[in-house]
Amino acid sequence: IVVMLHSHRLVILRRISLLLGILYYYRALTMFVTVLPKPDETYTCMPRRNTTTTVDYAKRVLTILSGGGLSISGKHVYCGDYIFSGHTMTLTMGYLVIKQYSPRRFILLHWASFLISLCGVVFLLLSRGHYTIDVLLAYYVTSRIWWLYHTLAHNQQLKSRGEHNFLDNMCWWHVFRFFETKIRGPLPRRYSLPLPKTIKRFFRVSFTRLRRENSVSQEIFQT
Repeated sequence: IVVMLHSHRLVILRRISLLLGILYYYRALTMFVTVLPKPDETYTCMPRRNTTTTVDYAKRVLTILSGGGLSISGKHVYCGDYIFSGHTMTLTMGYLVIKQYSPRRFILLHWASFLISLCGVVFLLLSRGHYTIDVLLAYYVTSRIWWLYHTLAHNQQLKSRGEHNFLDNMCWWHVFRFFETKIRGPLPRRYSLPLPKTIKRFFRVSFTRLRRENSVSQEIFQT
């Protein structure tokens, strides 16, 4: 809701999509090089098969998506995708989005988002859905990439290559520059309804006409 009510909602959605893509890329690498045993012995995993086809992978991915990626739904068929935690990554990202792009005076919303994210992580550990190292690593990577990206986005000098900018060595810096070249500084905290301009213009004209008619009727009544 915070993103959709922001005047620069498309820029924010683009940033979130790119950051999630970067994080899931890093997560895929860590999952590939480090496979941990399941933290809960009662967790059900699909049996290993040496003849797995592309269709089988597609069916398993659809099964995971249909269950929302939650083991409680009974549709989480893969094991070993622990380091780092995707749930913690999503919860941390949600809190950072709300804190960054919501009005500064909405302190209650910021604290509520923080507490909800924290409780989600705690319950994840209590349910033995992840190891502690998965959660800590997920928070560290997510928060650092978020802060690094917005530091780059808010500084024009860091959007150009040169000896002054060692951050251009990152693998995703060129994609970042492509998206953020025309963005000058931090996004202003302005908000509007996500409606087409024609509909907004219609409501604005109708409201103005209604106010004019009410003022005229009040003048006639007073006379």
